[in-house]
Amino acid sequence: MSKIFTAKDVGGYKDEQSGMYIIIDSGVYDITNFLDEHPGGAKILKRMAGKNATKSFWKYHGKNVLEKYGGKLRVGDLAETAKL
Repeated sequence: MSKIFTAKDVGGYKDEQSGMYIIIDSGVYDITNFLDEHPGGAKILKRMAGKNATKSFWKYHGKNVLEKYGGKLRVGDLAETAKL
């Protein structure tokens, strides 16, 4: 069973000491050890750490990128929140 995170939980993972997580769609990804591998550089990942990166991710990446790296980086799912 996948771990469930709230957006607030993910917000606590925004530096290399605690780990760096991002949200893409409904998935939560640990990018801490991916910083040096990211073709666009670590700077943008550090800027997005602890946040919902969905819009930025899909602006620059296709589905194949998430298929390639998502499996090894995904640590859980985003909790569903009530829509008003």
